[in-house]
Amino acid sequence: MITRRLILAGAAALTFAGSASAEDWKAKYPEITFAVIPAENGSGVTERYGPFVDYLSKELGVKVTLRVANDYAAVIEGQRAGNIQIGYYGPASFARARLTGVKTDAFVIDVNSDGSKGYYSVFYVLAKSPYQKVEELKGKNLGLVDPNSTSGNNMPRFKLNAMGIDPDAYFSKVIFTGSHENAVLALAQGTVDVAANWWNAADDSNLTRMLNKGMVKSADGTVLKKEDFRIIVKSDLIINSPYAYLSDLPDDMKAAIKKAFLDAAQKDPEAFKKLSDGKNKPWEPISNDDYNKTIELIKFVDNLRKKAS
Repeated sequence: MITRRLILAGAAALTFAGSASAEDWKAKYPEITFAVIPAENGSGVTERYGPFVDYLSKELGVKVTLRVANDYAAVIEGQRAGNIQIGYYGPASFARARLTGVKTDAFVIDVNSDGSKGYYSVFYVLAKSPYQKVEELKGKNLGLVDPNSTSGNNMPRFKLNAMGIDPDAYFSKVIFTGSHENAVLALAQGTVDVAANWWNAADDSNLTRMLNKGMVKSADGTVLKKEDFRIIVKSDLIINSPYAYLSDLPDDMKAAIKKAFLDAAQKDPEAFKKLSDGKNKPWEPISNDDYNKTIELIKFVDNLRKKAS
């Protein structure tokens, strides 16, 4: 005969088992590392993510340490080695990680203010320059971001290939600037004549975020405005960036991490808003399969490089 006492005892046992399981992963991971690709310069990433990391530490009950990666590959290799439990990737760097055997799983995706989950790669020139299209830039300098950047390298190469252009032969120099911010600054200061970057909407791009902070100046120190830049190429839609955790983390640990991210906009709205200057909606769940097209993109770009070498 099933009694109320037995039911209560069973419920208590399940509660204890769940609590013990949580304590098990916290004992194994008293500190976890959350690494972010250098979409902007180091101090900017730290300032943007600091409050969220504090929130994450509180929600998970373990210390979360922010690591600003030197380049996109550092997040890939850090997760490969098991030193980075949570990584914020670009779509192409996540695809590269998966393609090269890193055991990492996407769990949430950035969502734009209009509810869309994609962005674009654009080519900027200075508005004062005579350049209206790529065909007028032969022999000039091109600024890219990082070999593993989607909007800053892979999509630009894909787009140029569709125009019949091999950037390494067409331009005088192809310069990797290291971050999206540096690419804009290289253009503003005349180091490059055209630069690739990410763009969500007319009022939300890396350029507009930099302009809002007064970061964009010409070589003589003049503060530039949005009207000082012109877009001459815009790509097809690119899927937004994922956050990914190591596949072999304990299941209850992964569930806790995912829940903390999904709850962030409600539980700590100020920390969440700071991540995108208030532009993004709450994160939504995502899976590895959603990045299969991006894997195909980087395979295509890899083949282009092989043919050129």
